[in-house]
Amino acid sequence: MSEIRTLFKNPLYYLVVFAVAAVIAELLHADPILVFVLSALGLIPLAKLIGDSTEELAVYTGPKFGGLLNATLGNAAELIIAIFSIQAGLLDLVRASIAGSIVGNLLLVLGLSLLLGGLKHGTQRFDRRTAGLNATLLVLAVVALTIPSLFDPALIDNPDNELLFNEGVAVILIVLYGLTVLYSFRSGGAAKHDDHAAIEPGHEAGVIVREPAPVHEARWSLRFAIIILLIATVATALVSETLVGAVEPVRQQLGLSEFFLGIIIIPLVGNIAEHLVAVQVAIKNKMELSLAVSLGSSLQIALLVAPALVFISLLFDQRLLLVFTSYELIVLIGSAVIAAFIAQDGESNWLEGAMLLAVYLIIVLAFFFLPGVVESGTVAHP
Repeated sequence: MSEIRTLFKNPLYYLVVFAVAAVIAELLHADPILVFVLSALGLIPLAKLIGDSTEELAVYTGPKFGGLLNATLGNAAELIIAIFSIQAGLLDLVRASIAGSIVGNLLLVLGLSLLLGGLKHGTQRFDRRTAGLNATLLVLAVVALTIPSLFDPALIDNPDNELLFNEGVAVILIVLYGLTVLYSFRSGGAAKHDDHAAIEPGHEAGVIVREPAPVHEARWSLRFAIIILLIATVATALVSETLVGAVEPVRQQLGLSEFFLGIIIIPLVGNIAEHLVAVQVAIKNKMELSLAVSLGSSLQIALLVAPALVFISLLFDQRLLLVFTSYELIVLIGSAVIAAFIAQDGESNWLEGAMLLAVYLIIVLAFFFLPGVVESGTVAHP
């Protein structure tokens, strides 16, 4: 009973009523815009529940397996949304959401973290070697995602080779992701830190793909955590299906492009709970952990989620290629380079956060005014 009471202490969990309302609205064939809004709001607490139950399980499984569990399930909600989008044939939406997740983490989340943390604490310091290594990995991952787009025009006349090339890139990215997790485990306690680094206990230097939250006493029993994880995952799947089903009618009624929904709206829905964590720890002057969340989540999307979706799409007789439009490539490359520059000196301030947010708002405006129909697949446009 005490475990259930802990759920009511977080006001974010109360939004779960929107998840129930979304399913009911879908069954009653309500207006697609209403279904879409309810589904989006309902997915926020469900993503939070998945994250919290995973964190509780990490207490019982130990730090290493717990870190792997967090790395695997950290973007579960967004992955589920992507799977239903693939099933519905909305491949452009999936690619846009991949780009949007990376851009959102690097510009919106990191920007808010630097801005609010800097306003409260002034100049904040972090381990520049850890952040720099993560940022370098991120730039390399974005470059790897860019290559299929650049070479696609030469392969488009041979669909079999085009698919094999993308599958090969996907396998390499997944292997690289596994190596980063392995390196994180093996170097976790061995690395020496910068004199200026402010490192949270339990978050030692090393490649941080996805770290568990600081060690704490378990609030839930192992059984309760597993039950919550299963319920939240099933509920996320149901609400994701209603969200994806409303995408096309909403796009037509509001005149929005699929790219705006994918790059701006969907990533916010799937990651907002995690975004709040990154901002909250930055306000507490724990920039090491804040950077681990923002950079680590982007790494997970680029190195694990995106390539995994290439193979998942085949299960639905779809061909999701890692081929992005030039618009998406521009914002991906720009965001990764900016994040790398910020991470290289081991210091941050509120002005850097304001600049990141300014770039993000410009991107929001650009995709808002983007025409609803844009050819996808090559970099021959704009």
